[in-house]
Order: sequence, then C-alpha cells, then structure tokens
Amino acid sequence: MAQNKTDLLAVLAVVKKYNLKSTEELLKKEAGLTDIPENVAGEAEVNSVLAAYKSEGDPDIYENSYMELRRFVEESLDIYKHELALILYPVLVHMYIELVYNSHEVQAKKLITKFGPEQEYYYQDELAKLAMVTKRDEMSGNDITDTFKSNAFTIRISRDTLSLLKRHLHEKKASVILNIVNEHMYFDLYEGVARNKAQCDATSGAMTGEAKRQDNKIKVYYGLLKEPDVQTLVAAPPEEDDDMDPDAPDKPKKKKPKKDPLFSKKSKSDPNAPPLDRIPLPKLKDVDKMEKIKALRESTKRVNLGPDLLPSICMYTLLNANHTVTCADFSEDSSLLSVGFVDSSIKVWSMTPMKLREMKSADQLKEIDRDAEDVLIRMLDDRKAESCRTLLGHSGPVYRTSFAPDRTMLLSCSEDSTVRLWSLHTWTCVVVYKGHQYPVWDVRFSPHGHYFVSCSHDRTARLWSTDSHQPLRIFAGHLSDVDVCIFHPNSNYVATGSSDRTVRLWDVCVGNHHRLLTGHKAPIYSLAFSMCGRYLASGSADKRVLIWDLAHGHLIAALTGHTASIHSLCFSRDGTILGTGGLDCALKLWDFTKLVDDISGENVNVSHNPDVRDGEPYLLRTFPTKQSPFLTLHFTRRNLLLGVGMYDLGM
Repeated sequence: MAQNKTDLLAVLAVVKKYNLKSTEELLKKEAGLTDIPENVAGEAEVNSVLAAYKSEGDPDIYENSYMELRRFVEESLDIYKHELALILYPVLVHMYIELVYNSHEVQAKKLITKFGPEQEYYYQDELAKLAMVTKRDEMSGNDITDTFKSNAFTIRISRDTLSLLKRHLHEKKASVILNIVNEHMYFDLYEGVARNKAQCDATSGAMTGEAKRQDNKIKVYYGLLKEPDVQTLVAAPPEEDDDMDPDAPDKPKKKKPKKDPLFSKKSKSDPNAPPLDRIPLPKLKDVDKMEKIKALRESTKRVNLGPDLLPSICMYTLLNANHTVTCADFSEDSSLLSVGFVDSSIKVWSMTPMKLREMKSADQLKEIDRDAEDVLIRMLDDRKAESCRTLLGHSGPVYRTSFAPDRTMLLSCSEDSTVRLWSLHTWTCVVVYKGHQYPVWDVRFSPHGHYFVSCSHDRTARLWSTDSHQPLRIFAGHLSDVDVCIFHPNSNYVATGSSDRTVRLWDVCVGNHHRLLTGHKAPIYSLAFSMCGRYLASGSADKRVLIWDLAHGHLIAALTGHTASIHSLCFSRDGTILGTGGLDCALKLWDFTKLVDDISGENVNVSHNPDVRDGEPYLLRTFPTKQSPFLTLHFTRRNLLLGVGMYDLGM
C-alpha cells in the first residue's frame, strides 16, 4: 500500500508542477489523498514512477532488460531454473513485436539476431518467420504476430518459482518485461516442488506454451460402446431386429445360448463408455448385421500377437509412382485398397479375387425381383467387373481417402478445398461437400458410418453427416493447419493433430475440445486410438511417437528411433502391438501391452504429468524396406499387417 501511495504522490507532484488544478482536485478526491504537504514527493520518486513510461519509449532498454532476465534465470537455483527458462522465448517474441510496432526496426533486428539462435530448436522456424516482419504494416495477417497478440502464452509454474520471478521484476523495476508478463502470459499455478528439466521439456513445444490443467479436467467417456448382441441376430426371428438398434435398451434373452464358440463371449458394458443415446447413431441394416457376424467369425481365427509372436507383414509397393502418389487407405475388412494421386485421380483396387462390379443400367434393374434374398447381388453387373477402378472429379491433388464401414462409399479430400463422396456401386461422385476455404488435408469416416470428419489449412476440423451439405460442427481452436483427424472408436470424439504442435480431442456432441495435449516439437501427421479407446498415439515430424492417456490428458511415453517423419500408425486388432511407419523406410513394432501394464502399476498424480517413459524397452523389431517410405499401415481382422509404400528412386 505504501508503494502505491508513493506512486500516487509522485503523479500528484507532476500534476502540480504543470499547474493542472482541476485534475489535481479530481485525483485527490478519487485517491482519497487528504492533508498532503506542499512538497508532495521528491524528484527522485517522480522520476522512478515515470521511468516505466519512458522505458517503453526507449528502444535500447529492451536488449538490456532481456539480458538481465536471462542472467537472472541462469543464476537461479537449479530447482527453479528450468521453469523460469520457459518465459525467455515468449518475452523475446513480445519484445520484438513491440519494437517493430513502435518502428524501432534496427533494435528489433539486433534483438532477434542476438538472442534468437539460443532459443529451443523447435521455435527456430517461428523466429525465422517473425524476423521477416520488420514494419508495423506487415503485422496484420501475419500468423505468428496474430497468434501471439491474441493468445496468452501458457506456462505451468510452481507458486515458489512465480513469486521468485515477480520479486525479481519488481526489484529491478523491469517494466518492459513486467508488462509483457502481465498482459501476454498465463501462469498455471500449482503447489509443490518445481519441475525438473525433463518434466519441463516433456510438455513444452507448442506455439503458445503448455496446456492449462483446466483444459484436461473434463471427464472423457473413452470406453467402447456395447456391441449389439450378435447371437440374437442368428437365433432370433427377423422381427426382433430391433435388438440391433444401438439406442434400444438391452432386452432379456429368450433362448439360452448354444455352445457355439463364436457367441460364448458376452460383450460387457464398459463403465467408461458414453451413454448409447449420447449421439444419434445409424440403425444397423440386415447387411450390417451379417457383416458383424462375418467379422466375429474372422476374429476367432485371429492370431494373438505378443513379443514371442510378431505379425506377418505384407508390403505393397507402388512402382513408377515416385512423386505422383499422395495417400493410400484400406477398407476395414481389408478387401479394398484406394490410392490418391497428385493428378487429382483416385484408384480403387480389389484385394481379393472378387472383382469390382458396377450397378446394372436402369432398364436392367427394372427386371429384377425386388423381394429376392440376393437382390443386392443381382443389381450388380458381372460383365462389367474390373480389378481396378479410377475415380475422376477433383481439380487438385487428393490428400486422403476413407472407406465407409460398409464399403458402399468412399470419401476423398483435395487441395481444391472440397470433400467428395463416391458410390462404389455406380463408381461415380454423388456429393461434393463445400465448407472449407483452403486445401483439405484429411478426411475420415466414423467407425459407425454416417458421420465423417475433415480438417484443413483453414485451421478448423469439421464434422459432417453424409446426408447434409452443411457441417454439423466446426471445431475451431488450433492456431495453424490441422493436418490429421481421426474418430474415436466410440464415435463420440474426434482427435486432431496440427502444425501448431498440439493434439486436441473434441467432443462431437458439444463441439468443444476436452483434451489439449502438448509435447510434440513439430507438426503432427498421424494419429491412432488404442483398441480400448483410452490411449492415443500421435506421430510427428519430430521423429517421435507420443502415447497419451486420455483419462487424465497425460503424456506417458515417447517412442523414439525413427529418423524421419512418421506418417502411419496402427494398433493390432487385439491391441497388443503398435506398428509405426515413417519416411525413413522403416517399420517398427512396439510392445503396447507391456507399456500399459507398466503404467497401470503407477499411482497417478492428477496435478502433474508423470515421468515420460522412454520407448526403447518396448521396441520389439524394426523392419527396413529397400527404398519405400510408408504411406499407410493396416492390421487385418486376423492380425496380418499390411503396409503400402512407393518405391522412391531418389533415396
């Protein structure tokens, strides 16, 4: 309080000096300053208060202030040093922006040239882009300056570290830094011991700092939806098909189950699963029911993988495709393969002896008996069957394709900013979805069909349903391109990875993000959910795969070993093994069961990220290809691992 009164008296002295009578009276009245002596404040005190305003106008003070702050960080005790060091980068960026804004280009350039190179390696790209902004006019519309001006930089910090920092800044009267700290930084305070270097490094790297604890507080229903009871499909008469409706309550079973190994396992309700009616899901048609039974029969023949029994791997290499192929995708049952090309075409191959048939003409369809059991087969023309089909319609490179779970449709997205839906009966485009303003990088169907998600250079991801031209949700919050998106196995959540170096988990019901995951040091290009739905793997240009626990939003492991970007991730069907494929022409298999077992033994401290496990003990095997970087990985229902790559002559 004494300090505040001194400040006020100093201001009053200035007002008196310039003989501003009415202002003086007003200030006295508002501040409650009565019985004030004639000489209200000494000249030294006046100068100290005004120094704050003067320093902002003096461009040369910025460099000294930064050096003083850096010295303070370096000389601090080791216990506080690593958390304090987190403020150096945002302070430097805001100092540069302030100098440029006030037209002090020479000092700004000197500041960033001198201190830029000593910042962390993952900030260098942004600093290089920032250094190109040298005039106030160039700021508007610049990604970096806009991001820093409109978003507070978040730092998780212990109460002791923060009080140490504030005490230093007040003692030194470092007004330039104090203003930046107060206006542009958000300190996420916690009680307890300050974090060490490894803990700070684990979650740093995103454009605007770390995630606030508040960002990961909301409960996430990561459990799987109860599978419809397949036995009733087989045993029950057709009129009881309602049992398959995912929204219908479970009905009592009328017959005792037969001793068929296929139906011996009952699907249990997962305590962490969302309610069945949380989002409307499509009702299962007869074809879907038969497909479920087929999938169950396949899964009984599945190989149970583990450290002693690794999967067989079948690698498909695209020849003469260097720099022309952009993406590849398998259907869920592994019977179809789609490949997108730079020339805007899409090719679909049948992976089985059954060829790709086309629907008969309208005249021929009239003659078909609609009540026949095999009406769907009769509608297709065997004479027009081919092993490969080409789809044309996009006007730019195709960046991703995705098969509908029932294999009747295919989605594709392109540089032309559209998403297209193709019929795999007529082999034509049936809908063009226009909503994104810029290239669309990824598109994925929901595991339950009907819904799909797309993401774009416009920094948004969008949720669509196949029967609507307009998006149902727009997921906005990323600060740069959204490069990859994927549905959670229960279809209630969407995960996105971005060039802002964060992963976010969005709730499709409300459209908000429920998890913000920071720790990657480069753009994120691949995502995969574990079979249980609790864990998320993300692969990045930082050559690492990070494993996240969605229950608490914690980073639990960093799998290192790849020497280039990781563009494909896939969990085995039994959830025991994670396959990762990179541009380094290497496929790595990791023991995911062992990782989860090791973690489950630990006590979870909800306020702190646990120590991040190193991936080395979990690496089972590395398989190099000759010169084929991986486009996609896919485990079949029987746990055969399929890979697609293109032979790259230039490597």
